[in-house]
Amino acid sequence: MKFSVGRVGTCSRRMAFACAVLALCSGGACAHLLFGQAPAQVSAHELAARVDRHYDQLHSLKAGFREDYAGLGMNRTESGTLFLRKPGRMLWQYSTPAGKIFLLDGKYAWLYTKGDAQIQRVPAKELDDLRSPLRFLLGHTQLEKELSGLKLEGAANGLYRLSGLPKGQENRVTRLELTVTAAGAISSLEVQEVDGATTRFTFTGEQPDATIPAEMFHFTPPAGVPVVDAMPPV
Repeated sequence: MKFSVGRVGTCSRRMAFACAVLALCSGGACAHLLFGQAPAQVSAHELAARVDRHYDQLHSLKAGFREDYAGLGMNRTESGTLFLRKPGRMLWQYSTPAGKIFLLDGKYAWLYTKGDAQIQRVPAKELDDLRSPLRFLLGHTQLEKELSGLKLEGAANGLYRLSGLPKGQENRVTRLELTVTAAGAISSLEVQEVDGATTRFTFTGEQPDATIPAEMFHFTPPAGVPVVDAMPPV
C-alpha cells in the first residue's frame, strides 16, 4: 500500500478498498471453533445484519492479518497485527515487511515504512469512501446498504460468503466478497478490481474489546523525515 504525492497511489487504494477498514479468524477455521457450525438456513439480509451488529457492539479489536495481492504482473504477501479502537482509530502494524505501518488516528491516515525517505499523509475524511470495506470492521456501515446485488453462498467449515458491488465504486471495483461466520464475524475480505487485480485480507486470532492504549494511534514522525501531504484519487 503506497500513497503518491498529489494522488493516493494504486496500492493505497487497495488497502483502502480491502483500505479497509476491523471476526477475524484464521481462514475461517478459528471462527468455526469460536462460534460453532453455521445454521443451515439464513438469508443474505439476516446475515448482513449480523455482521453490522457484531462490529457495532465492539469498542476495540486486535487480530492478526495476512494481505495477499495479485495483479499488475506481481504477487505480494504481507502480514502483521491489526488494532482497532473506536471512534475511527485503526493501526495496521506490519511484521512483513518489518517496520511498515498504516495508521488512522481519527484525523489523518499515515503511511510509513522504516527507512523511507518521506512519510505520506492524507486527511482521514478524504479516505472515507475508499475505506468502505474496512469500515465494516469499525462498525461504520450498514452492509446491505453499502453493497448492490448482495448475494449469499455457503463456504467451507460452516461459513458463508456475502458478495456484492460497493456502491459508488463501480469504476474501481467489480466485486467485494466477505467470508463470515454465522454470528456475523468476518474471517476474510476479498476485493476484485476492474484492472483484474485481487487483494485478500485474512484475519486470525480475534480479540474483541482488547485493551489497546490510545497512545498506539498517535504517530510521531521520525526526526529528519519529511511529511508529504498526498491527495485522494479523483
